[in-house]
Amino acid sequence: MRTSIATVSLSGSLTEKLTAASLAGFDGVEIFENDLLASPLTPEEVSARCADLGLTIDLYQPMRDIEALPEAEFARALRRARHKFELMRRLGADTVLVCSSVSPHALDDDALAAEQLSRLAGLAEEHGVRVAYEALAWGRHISTYDHAWRVVEAAGHPALGTCLDSFHILSRGSDPKGIEDIPGEKIFFLQLADAPLLAMDVLQWSRHYRCFPGQGGFDVAGLVRHVLRAGYDGPLSLEVFNDVFRQSEAGSTAVDARRSLLTLQETVGLATPPASSPPTGIAFAELVTPDAAPVTAVLGALGFARTARHRGKPVDLWQRGEARVLVHTGPGERRDGTRLAAVGLQSPDPAGAARRAEALLAPVLPRRRAPGDAPLEAVAAPDGTELFFCATERPGPPDRQATRQPDRQPDWRADFEDTGEDAWDSEDAEDGAAWRVDHLSLAQPWHQFDEATLFHRSVLGLRPQESVDVADPYGLLRSRAVTTDDGAVRIVLTVGAAPTDDTAHAQHIALATADVVAAARRFRAAGGQLLPIPANYHDDLAARYEFADGELETYRELGILYDRDAHGTFRHCYTHTVGRVFFELVQRDGGYRGYGAVGAPVRLAAQHAVRGFTGG
Repeated sequence: MRTSIATVSLSGSLTEKLTAASLAGFDGVEIFENDLLASPLTPEEVSARCADLGLTIDLYQPMRDIEALPEAEFARALRRARHKFELMRRLGADTVLVCSSVSPHALDDDALAAEQLSRLAGLAEEHGVRVAYEALAWGRHISTYDHAWRVVEAAGHPALGTCLDSFHILSRGSDPKGIEDIPGEKIFFLQLADAPLLAMDVLQWSRHYRCFPGQGGFDVAGLVRHVLRAGYDGPLSLEVFNDVFRQSEAGSTAVDARRSLLTLQETVGLATPPASSPPTGIAFAELVTPDAAPVTAVLGALGFARTARHRGKPVDLWQRGEARVLVHTGPGERRDGTRLAAVGLQSPDPAGAARRAEALLAPVLPRRRAPGDAPLEAVAAPDGTELFFCATERPGPPDRQATRQPDRQPDWRADFEDTGEDAWDSEDAEDGAAWRVDHLSLAQPWHQFDEATLFHRSVLGLRPQESVDVADPYGLLRSRAVTTDDGAVRIVLTVGAAPTDDTAHAQHIALATADVVAAARRFRAAGGQLLPIPANYHDDLAARYEFADGELETYRELGILYDRDAHGTFRHCYTHTVGRVFFELVQRDGGYRGYGAVGAPVRLAAQHAVRGFTGG
């Protein structure tokens, strides 16, 4: 189906909005009246610009406070409407959105509303225009889609139909199944928006918190299925009022919007982007640093060995058990310091994963390959993190040669020369295969948190968990995990309360171990620094839980935090931060599913107190 977007969904001038919509691949736009009024372009010039960009003008909106008015008021409304219909002819738009009235002059009289809408439609027809009547969720007398349809049906004019808006329908808890009773040809337009589930005034909810389908809590896909069963064949159009989107760069917002519609069409069976299985594990995490010494000192204290070096680049592979960290020394990274720049995702079909990512508008990153380099594809996540698709490894013993898989896509490790150091020492034998990447925490730009959630869900097939707000000494840190069903891949997306919030810029790598106490002691004995945790935290633990003799004292000594859920327990501790990156040692027992969020405020406060937390 054709796709469209309302200009109110994007930031910038009308020209910038039209360009962004075109570059993102939309077929058409809804022109929001305020955008046209503020534009220096004439309606004819706007029409020509849209034509040059390959965009149709699918809707002009909105026309307000028209129906069920006293006759004198309605006469003034018709005068205004006539002017707008003439403007639409110049613009080249043939459908106008009319919202249900919120005027204090409007009367609670369906028959009058139908009669006046019929007269309005007659005037519109003379100008080659159709009227799409929409029930605002806060309409004075008409606030539900089925009520609006009854009025349209009673009016009985061929140039009058209804506009369905997913926000207005779902925010009121209306049952969308009744949409199937509306003839498809009388559904003149469909506007789509999602929203987080909030308990607040519906007008404020609508004006500030809408988001693109798949980013909120509404069943937008279910509503679209009902609309399709009714026989609707017009465009799928996005109308999103959102404070963050209005401040964000129009190009990236338009791409996010288009991706949401591509994913929605896939969900309802209207499109078939290349299929791909979710990733099966973390192949590696890549750190880029201007000075490798500080971060390699931490890795060495954690028990990692420098097992290989890239054949043509200043990249070392550090490994312990199945946990792998690439350390890329780059002089161009001095401003940001050490940062988590790339993630290798194990995939059963790397080529298919790359094709899907590209089809869903993920930027494919150019790579300079030397002869013989593994042909890995990489795409960029919204925050700029490079995502590499790597062939899934065979589980098994620590034989690096056994995992080269000559019958499959070349192993990324074929680009590295072994140093002779072993990543599987006697201590790892005690832990078994426990040493691996448990999860990664990626800091998001403040305006791309929802986009990142949709990206990881649609492009990578990860399942979003509930969003969590964590108290930071200087604001709130928002966090949301996206995971595979089996937990083999866990990525925690975080964002601070404001663009200047330094807590938003910290990243970390969580390493799973079978015995966090032993791992913490070894790290400290090797010269590593653990994040000190205030004694008040452990005093509170003593009040909340019962521990074995000496257990809590050990946690105090090592700065270990503790949590329980319905499935098991979680013990974890943190290293000091190097640049923008720190490490976490974690021990999950009994199927614990969380990330220790209850202790996050304590951890954040402790990091603020340690010199160098926000260092670069």
